[in-house]
Order: sequence, then C-alpha cells, then structure tokens
Amino acid sequence: MWVLEPAKISHKSWQEYLRTKVNLNSTYFGGQGTNLLLYTFPIMFIATFSCLYFHLGKEFESQIASRSSIIVSSLRRPVLVKAPLGIVNTTELVFSALFVVLLIWSFFGYIILYPPWKEKWEDKVGLMAYILGCLGNICLAFLFFPVTRGSSILPLVGLTSESSIKYHIWLGHISMVLFTLHSVGYIAYFALVHEMAELLEWSRDSISNVAGEIVFVFCLAMWLTSIARVRTKMFELFFYTHQLYALYIFFFVLHVGIAYSCMILPGIFLFLIDRYLRFLQSRNKAQLVSAHILPCEAVELHVSKCPGLLYAPMSIMFINVSSISKLQWHPFTVTSDCNVETDKLSILIKCEGNWSRALYKTLSLPSPMEQLCVSVEGPYGPTSLPFLRYDSLVMVSGGSGLAAFIPIIKDIVYKSTTKVYLTQQILLICAFRRTVDLSMLDLLLPIDTNIPP
Repeated sequence: MWVLEPAKISHKSWQEYLRTKVNLNSTYFGGQGTNLLLYTFPIMFIATFSCLYFHLGKEFESQIASRSSIIVSSLRRPVLVKAPLGIVNTTELVFSALFVVLLIWSFFGYIILYPPWKEKWEDKVGLMAYILGCLGNICLAFLFFPVTRGSSILPLVGLTSESSIKYHIWLGHISMVLFTLHSVGYIAYFALVHEMAELLEWSRDSISNVAGEIVFVFCLAMWLTSIARVRTKMFELFFYTHQLYALYIFFFVLHVGIAYSCMILPGIFLFLIDRYLRFLQSRNKAQLVSAHILPCEAVELHVSKCPGLLYAPMSIMFINVSSISKLQWHPFTVTSDCNVETDKLSILIKCEGNWSRALYKTLSLPSPMEQLCVSVEGPYGPTSLPFLRYDSLVMVSGGSGLAAFIPIIKDIVYKSTTKVYLTQQILLICAFRRTVDLSMLDLLLPIDTNIPP
C-alpha cells in the first residue's frame, strides 16, 4: 500500500472508488474508513495468520525445516560484518534495500503527484517540507515493529526482536533526519510568506502546527539521548527519555488527525498490545529456587516455571530485582533447556556493572533468598533453532558469551538419547581473560542435570 500511496492511480481511481461507491467512510468508521481497510487491516490479518501458522506449524516443524534448510541457511548467511551496520545477513540486506527503494520511489512519486515546478519558489519550499514529512511517516509506520518483543510478524520473515533492534535504530535516525528537514522547511516557508503566526495555529479540523512542534521537541530529545556515546555513558537518561514515546504518539495524532494516523496505526497498535502483555507478566513475582555462585564473580539464578512453558535455545529473559532497583530491567541469556529442566529456568549473570555487583553482594549474604523479590519477563527468542540438521557444530564464545551455547549443548545431549542423533561433531572454542573464569564451564553439564536414559 505504501508503494501505491504516492502514485496518481492511488488517489484518483480506486481509493476514490472505495470512499464513494463502497462507502467505507460511513457513520461507524468516519473519515478513516479507507485507511483502516488499506493500511490497518492487512497488517492485523498477517499478525493473526502468523500466530496460527506458528501454533499449528509446531507439529510439522521438522519436515518444514528439512525441506527449507538450504534456502534458510543461504538467507541467514552474513553479507556485511563491519561497522556501522554491523552483522547483516542476506535477508536483512534485501529488506533494507527494498525499504530504501520504497523511500526513493515515494519521493519521486510525490514529486510527480505535486509538481513543484508549477509553483512559486516560496511554495516549493513548503511542498518539499510536506513531501519530507510524508517520507518520515513511512519510517514511522515501520518504527515500532522491531521493538515488539512478542511480535508474530518478525519470526514470519526469520527475524527476532533482539536482532531487529538495529532496524529500530536505523529507522529512528532516518525518520528524525526527515522530520527535522520537514520542520525546518515549514518554518522557512512561513518566514518566506510572512505568516509566522501560523506556527501558533492549533486547528481542530486540519493540521495542528503547535502539536507538530511539540512532537518535534519530543523527537529531538529522544534522538539526542540515543546517540551511541550518550546512550552508553548515561543509559538511564536515554531509557527514561525514550518513555516520551507515549506523549509523542498522542501529539502526533493531534498533529495529523485521526484519519491519517490510521496509516501508521498497525505498528503502534501491536506494540501497545505487546507492552500491555509484558506489563501484566512483569507484575507477577517469580519464585527464586536457588542461586549458584561461581568463583569468577558470576551467579546462576534458578527461577521456577510451569512445565508447559517451552522456549528455544539462545532465548533471553528480562529480570527485575526490586530490592536493588524497582525500575531497572536487564536482559540475560537463558542457560537452561526446557526439555532437561522442566520446572525451572536459569540465567547466568556476570558482575560487570553496579546492578550486577549489588546482586552478587546480596546473594553472598548468609540468607539472601529471603531478601530477593524477583520479577521476570519473557523468555524471548527464535521460534525454533534447527541446529541438529548440521553434521558438525562450531561454537566460538568469549567470556560470559558462553551462556548462549549452554542450552544448545544441553539440548543436543538430551536429544541424543531420545531420537536419531544427526550432529556427529561439536567444537566449542572459549576465550577467557582470567583462569578463574574457567569455572563457567561447570555450567555446561551440571551434576544435578537429569538426562533421561
């Protein structure tokens, strides 16, 4: 739909047909009926379909994985491994290239739809500002999909929420550049036509300029605090400033109106549902079963779970310890395997910052279990990780990065006793700074692990 949006055929033929003949803009839907059908309904349908697909497809997972193993492996092969883009595989590169093409197509499509050469030069400035704002809205329509942790759409295209954060960063930077040019362009336009009073215009039936200025202030605050140097040194400032997204969405709707907001509604709607479900999950306190303190200033926490909770290896879980901080949630790799340890879920925490050191000191006390109140969120991760289809596995880790491979090794050991064992050779290469860090290798096959005969 975003491809057809700047085209003349989109505005003058079938969109007009939907508005008039089909009467989508009825009493119930109002002026946003057409946008709801064209932009919101398809994404909602895909999200619902993907949920059913993953739920029903678990029974045929092995057949699907074996048939598409060659294609999936080629699509997930890294193409770029250098900064500033980081590690980008074939699938990610294709989607990124298609999105850039979409922006270029939309730009020239709007140029053809609204020819600037027919306008005065002052109006050309305003027209270019409008077009840049439309391009920014395209970025905004996709901005919230990568940060929806429980999304069913991301796994449908072979992505996970944690690996998609970079797309949120890219889209955020691109949209902010476009929105900045959009805002500066309109300020210059009002100055050229001597109508600076329009900046204080709050219209109830059209574009509200004041609401747009408030949105730009919120965007600018989130953008400046998300710069890599600021984010790493003052993460809490970045995190709390990003909570302005709620006000940002509210004033954006006031700025462009309800009808136009429906064009970017799907991503925001799915994100808000996911955020609400995460909030409900985080309110429940988890029972901390035990803690294993390692000599290398690391600790493995064991949290109880229901036996029906299944997750794939290399999943992550967010944890909050209210006695240390009521607001801080930290992600950690799950080190347990749901087949081996059916009643508990384990994570490995290495002392690297103030929060983890405070947790380590608390667990070192004589009776730490009585002082800890733990809340968890997740686990999140890939829907499946068919590593057993390979004859050989080579795993390379550094330091606490070993935690990502612990559940894989546990799962291989478990499945080798229950079904045909395909993986014949496993090579694990670990690098540690200190000799004492070798104690983390004890977590690979703990003594209390019960592997069925």
